[in-house]
Amino acid sequence: MTSIETRASWVVAVVAVLVLAVSFGAIYIIVVAMKPIAAEMGGQRSIPSLAHSLAWTSAALGAVVMSPIAERIGVRLTAMFGACMVAIGLAISSLGEPWQLYLGHGLFIGLIGNAGINAPLYVYITRWFDKNRGAALALITSGQYLAGAFWPPIFERTIATYGWQKTMLYYGLIEICLVLPLAAIFFRKPPATPALAAGARPAGPQPGEKVLGLNPKLVFCLMAVANFTCCVPMAMPSAHMVAFCGDLGMTAASGAAMLSLLLVCAMISRQFWGWLSDRIGGLMTILICSAAQAAAIAGFALTQDEAGLYFVAAAFGLGFSGLIPAYVLVVRELFPASEASWRVPVLLLSGGLGMGIGGWVAGYIYDHAGYYAPAFTTGLAFNLVNLMIAAFLVWRWRGWRTAPARAVTA
Repeated sequence: MTSIETRASWVVAVVAVLVLAVSFGAIYIIVVAMKPIAAEMGGQRSIPSLAHSLAWTSAALGAVVMSPIAERIGVRLTAMFGACMVAIGLAISSLGEPWQLYLGHGLFIGLIGNAGINAPLYVYITRWFDKNRGAALALITSGQYLAGAFWPPIFERTIATYGWQKTMLYYGLIEICLVLPLAAIFFRKPPATPALAAGARPAGPQPGEKVLGLNPKLVFCLMAVANFTCCVPMAMPSAHMVAFCGDLGMTAASGAAMLSLLLVCAMISRQFWGWLSDRIGGLMTILICSAAQAAAIAGFALTQDEAGLYFVAAAFGLGFSGLIPAYVLVVRELFPASEASWRVPVLLLSGGLGMGIGGWVAGYIYDHAGYYAPAFTTGLAFNLVNLMIAAFLVWRWRGWRTAPARAVTA
């Protein structure tokens, strides 16, 4: 069968990376400014933590609606609409009251903003690739890490100079000026799948087939729980790195640099995980990355010195970065392509809930314990649950792959 991949496929993928790097940069303002925002709101870090969590959670929730809409009207329009909503959300959040932070981040930046950009782009990009789908997913999902690697040092300087409220306003203008023209020019209709010969069976899993020898609903539920439990610990260091470093006597610039290091390592290693997942499969990639993330999150709970934390941050970025694109790849490997437009956003919703709850729980535990070690230990417990589910799915996958025939339901 003729491949649908062309040079244009990679051009669109690179543009998607840039769009995601800008759209998700909005969320990192509150990460860098967590301590000054909390200081203006009674010293409670749970307030900016909750706003940050709402941005992640609502983006995943909104994607369940926005992805099917994007299938009908095109990613170009949903991405342009989403960028405008992110800018409005930043303007509302800059007004400074807790409810305005929640409204701006939860409704505008998340639910109707990034929801129209993130998950729709994941599904959209899979329709441009068939041979290197894992690598392409790894590339575009690096956009979030590129945002975290590039913007925090800039935000640290602008917040110190102009304050966090003006930083939000300025960034809203950047969002509109960059995302709108990129989406309008490059996000056109993906190529059509090559026609099948008469009587030929479509490639890939078909509706009604068992998955790993099990009911497909059960497998998908296990994947959703696994994605949730891996994203709870994933969110903790990225949401609280700057504040965590400040508690240990480091400067905000050091904390922002450490966060950038974590996300640069994640961005680079994600390309390796994408290449590897095309060769060993998405489930094996999830198992390996889950084990690496568990080791790193334990390191955050045990390490206090600056040099050691730089090492742990780098290890955390190297380990966890392959997880999200691997989950999306598994959806395309195990389930029919026609179901991707709803399975991918639902799976990302479970991860978004984990990211949102993980970031908020870390702030909540800090407010009660006064330090972050108990939060990281809680994250490790969630990670171990993820590791057990991943190991079970890999065990089923290995047996299913080597079976002489795959059972097909009526």
